[in-house]
Amino acid sequence: RIRKAVRSRGHFPNEQAALKCVYLAVMSLDPKGTGRKRWTQRWKAALNAFEITFEGRLAAARR
Repeated sequence: RIRKAVRSRGHFPNEQAALKCVYLAVMSLDPKGTGRKRWTQRWKAALNAFEITFEGRLAAARR
């Protein structure tokens, strides 16, 4: 989708305009910003299993 947005625009007067176009294309993929929240909910069970399996290594890495 980013490529489509950039190609349909054609040219940009400066780098800031190009970055804005890319930013808007990315935000259109997840307009409410809930993608990260859903990702963490799906990974909670896996992270808990890793924590049990590797006995505290993940907690030590987070510090």
